[in-house]
Amino acid sequence: MASLKEMRNRIGSVKATQKITKALQMVAAAKLRRSQDAAQNARPYAERMAAVIANLAAGVSGEGAPRLLVGTGSDQRHLIVVASSDRGLAGGFNSSIVRAARERISRLLTEGKDVRVLTLGRKARDQLKRLDRSVGAFEVGGSPSLAVAEEVSVKIRELFEAGDVDVVTLYFSKFKSVISQTPTAVQLIPAQVEASAAPIDLKGAVYEYEPDEETILEELLPRNITTQIFSAMLENQAGFYASQMTAMDNATRNAGEMISALTLKYNRSRQAQITKELIEIISGAEAL
Repeated sequence: MASLKEMRNRIGSVKATQKITKALQMVAAAKLRRSQDAAQNARPYAERMAAVIANLAAGVSGEGAPRLLVGTGSDQRHLIVVASSDRGLAGGFNSSIVRAARERISRLLTEGKDVRVLTLGRKARDQLKRLDRSVGAFEVGGSPSLAVAEEVSVKIRELFEAGDVDVVTLYFSKFKSVISQTPTAVQLIPAQVEASAAPIDLKGAVYEYEPDEETILEELLPRNITTQIFSAMLENQAGFYASQMTAMDNATRNAGEMISALTLKYNRSRQAQITKELIEIISGAEAL
C-alpha cells in the first residue's frame, strides 16, 4: 500500500493536471465560436463557386474541356490528400480522419491502384508516415491560411500536370455541431460537377460568355481547388476546437472523480494509521 506522502503527492499531481485540462477547455471554448463562424462564412462562397462551375461545365464537352474538369481518362493513379490539425488533445478527431483515409487507401490498393499520399497537418503526417507513400507534407500553422492552401493546391496541380496522378481526393472533418464532426471525402480532380448545385437565376436574361466557357474554367478550376482546401482547413479548425473542448471537459470531470476517490482512500488510510497508533499507546500504557 502506498504511503500517505505518496498519496498526497498523487492527489496534488492530479489536481495540477485538472487545472491544465480546465484551462485548455476554456481556451478551446473561446476559440470555437470564431472558428465556427469562419467555417460557416466560407460555405456560401464554396457553394456559389460550385454552382458557377456546374453552369459552365454544362456548356463544355469534347477535346476543348479543361483537364482539371475531365481528368486524364484513367483512374489508375490516386492521390489522397489528408487534412488534419497540427495538435492533439482532441479525442479521436484526427484519428477519425486518418481512419477514413486509410480505409480508402486499402480499398484502392486491393484494386491494384497506385496510391500516393499528401498530408496537411502534423497529426496526419505522423500517423501515415509508415505507409511510405508520401509525396509531400504541409503544416497548418497557428490558424488556417489561404497561402498554405495555395501551396498545397500548387503541389497537387504540379503532380497532375506531370502525369503522376489521375484522381485527387481530399479528406477532412466537416463541422456539424459541437458534438458532431463527420470525416468527409471530396474529389478535387477531376472536378466534381454538383448536379444538386443551385442554378444561377438570370431572371430570363439570355447571355453569352466572353471569353468562352473553356477559358473561364481554365482560370476558375485551379482557384476552386484552393477554395476547397481552405474551406477544409476552416472546417477542421472548428471541429478540432469542438473536439478538444469536449475531450478536456471529460478529462476535467475524470480528474475530479479521481481526486475524490484518492482523497477518500487517503482519509481512510490516515484514519487507520491514527487508530493503530492510539491502540499502540493504550496497549503500552496498560502494560505499565
